[in-house]
Amino acid sequence: MESPLLTLNERSLYDRIGPQALEALVQHFYARVAADPVIAPLFPEDLTETAQRQYAFLSGLTGGPPLYHERYGHPRLRARHLPFALGKPQVQAWLRCMQAALNATPEIGPTEARELYALLSRIAPQMVSTPPETFPVTYTEPHDSEP
Repeated sequence: MESPLLTLNERSLYDRIGPQALEALVQHFYARVAADPVIAPLFPEDLTETAQRQYAFLSGLTGGPPLYHERYGHPRLRARHLPFALGKPQVQAWLRCMQAALNATPEIGPTEARELYALLSRIAPQMVSTPPETFPVTYTEPHDSEP
């Protein structure tokens, strides 16, 4: 994945967020992933290397150093995710974890958080590898306690 296009006067999203905030985001994100019943089973128990890969990917995606390319080659996101049965519920859970992690990372301002989430929300659906007809279809009764 190539870095976002910038004009000469713009700073990259990476420069606006900074490497420390990006690292904090990744830590907040994987804490949520580990606790999420929908996607936790898709990840290894030890998320250390997974978090390092995510940081490297996000670094390049946001216009920072191309760490992922340097360490692992081209991301080939779809190909790397094909071995997993990823459907709409998994993508939605991943995005929920990312949204919560962005909200839990005060070092990332609201403008940058929205920009990064918008970028990731355009990429994430491309990881779906399960045909729609196999998605679990369930109806949940509304609860009186819900707003």
